[in-house]
Amino acid sequence: MPYLTIITFLPLVGAIAIALLLKRDDARGIKWVAAGFSLVTFLLSLVLVFLFKTNDPMLQAQFVERANWISVGQFKVEYFLGVDGLSLPMVILTTLLGFLAVLISWKISLRPKEYFSLLLVLETGVLGVFTSLDFFLFFLFWEVELVPMFLLIGIWGSGRREYSAMKFLIYTIVGSAFMLAGILWLYFASSPNTFDMIALGQGSVKEGANLIFLLLFIGFAIKLPMVPFHTWLPDAHSDAPTAVSVMLAGVLLKMGGYGIIRICVTILPDAAKYFAPALLILAVIGVLYGAAVTMVQKDLKRLIAYSSVSHMGYVLLGVAALTKIGLVGAVLQMFTHGTITGLLFMVVGLIYDRTHTRQIPELTGGLAQRMPVIAAVFTVAGLASLGLPALSGFVAELLVFIGVYEKYQLAAILGASGIVLTAGYILWMLQRVFFGEFNPKWSDLTDAVTVERVAVFTMVVVIVLVGVAPAVVLNMVNTAVPTIMARLGS
Repeated sequence: MPYLTIITFLPLVGAIAIALLLKRDDARGIKWVAAGFSLVTFLLSLVLVFLFKTNDPMLQAQFVERANWISVGQFKVEYFLGVDGLSLPMVILTTLLGFLAVLISWKISLRPKEYFSLLLVLETGVLGVFTSLDFFLFFLFWEVELVPMFLLIGIWGSGRREYSAMKFLIYTIVGSAFMLAGILWLYFASSPNTFDMIALGQGSVKEGANLIFLLLFIGFAIKLPMVPFHTWLPDAHSDAPTAVSVMLAGVLLKMGGYGIIRICVTILPDAAKYFAPALLILAVIGVLYGAAVTMVQKDLKRLIAYSSVSHMGYVLLGVAALTKIGLVGAVLQMFTHGTITGLLFMVVGLIYDRTHTRQIPELTGGLAQRMPVIAAVFTVAGLASLGLPALSGFVAELLVFIGVYEKYQLAAILGASGIVLTAGYILWMLQRVFFGEFNPKWSDLTDAVTVERVAVFTMVVVIVLVGVAPAVVLNMVNTAVPTIMARLGS
């Protein structure tokens, strides 16, 4: 059964069905169709988890689907899909957040037909990135997500939405230009010429490897986002609708980390070792700078956006260490950050829907008294973000720090100090917004409704499950890392 093709393109089929078969004024039907397609996609991705073989680390990819697509002389592009322990967690994360993004968009009234169609197209684009094993196909899916993201921010966003959408587009296109140059150079530098990621990961590139690495890395670093390429992120988050912020923080940023591990490290291991010290320095700067800037934010969305800059720095930190534990921690950090930050943005959206403000000074006034469920969920997500034991953030960050400490003790210590800053801004924010003296102006506020509770409680369950039993993700990740370490000669 072609599981990956169905999972990847089912959201696109849903988008086409909404666009062509449903009437524009049938908002309820549009939402239910979007929810149905995204839910089935998520359930099918869970089937992969049960069928995935974790006892054979020598398997390069599972659920492989392969067919010739473009063949002109020696130029050959394949329709080549497959997943391993690195990509499967990202597929699960994407389908989960894709479904929940539909649920938290239930109150969308502006052009719902176009909105939900674009949301489903976005999901297909991201899934294609994580399932593609042909580099050319990978790049095509990478570009597919640009259009829906641009339109979703520019039409359904708030504030300076046109500016933020254009800034996102420009940054991403610039990164894609660097990446395309690196892809083509890598194609002609490989022998035989191929876009096959598995074949590239088993061969070697002698000439221009360092420059190819830089070209590809810049494209991925912009998406990560790594300091100093991060400035598009706070604007995009601040002005994007809630569901788009969830998808952006939850999975689009992970495309950058995934690309660095899958391509830069696995295909160009010698270049990765050459640049590792520089990447380590940039990672530490990102962790500390992001946390420090987060401390002074007054807008809840910008606060979470800058915290993402800091926490994605842990991903780069784990990768730069080039140790087994560090790489495992980096992959787990991508998964856990997606769930934690996705939940934080969900709850901020619920708060904004009720108060019509995201400014912390304006929100100060004991909101927990009127919104106990929202306050409790936000507290769980905040504590997970600062790395509280028994929640998913703790396990991922611990593995990163252990992996880095094996080779770079000072970097591990500096990186770990970011947790102190994280605890500071999370606890301070929670105290001001939810647990201060009650302000009578919030007397009419209401708590989360049923569909919203389903979305946020699902995320809480995932965060607690991975925190208590991290093996549900680590068993998958551990099948992919030995291959990467073999490429690095470790």
